[in-house]
Amino acid sequence: MSASPTDRLDLRGTPCPLNYIRTRLALEKLPAGTELEVWLDRGEPERLVSEGLRQEGHAVVLAPLEGDAVRLTVRSAAAGSGSDG
Repeated sequence: MSASPTDRLDLRGTPCPLNYIRTRLALEKLPAGTELEVWLDRGEPERLVSEGLRQEGHAVVLAPLEGDAVRLTVRSAAAGSGSDG
């Protein structure tokens, strides 16, 4: 994932599953192959959001941020490429 993300979401402090839902809604608005940068709290949010997105077929790269946060760089998958539920 060498291209710069075109959109960014700062979801630090947003509880699960709302952070996952907001990320999915943002990805639905983007064309396939577009990158979205998502800032999340470490721990459960990081794990649940990244695992859910990977299950849907999106490519996800994790990178630490300062403090207790992580950055996910997500490359959106083609519509319909993930699981149905």
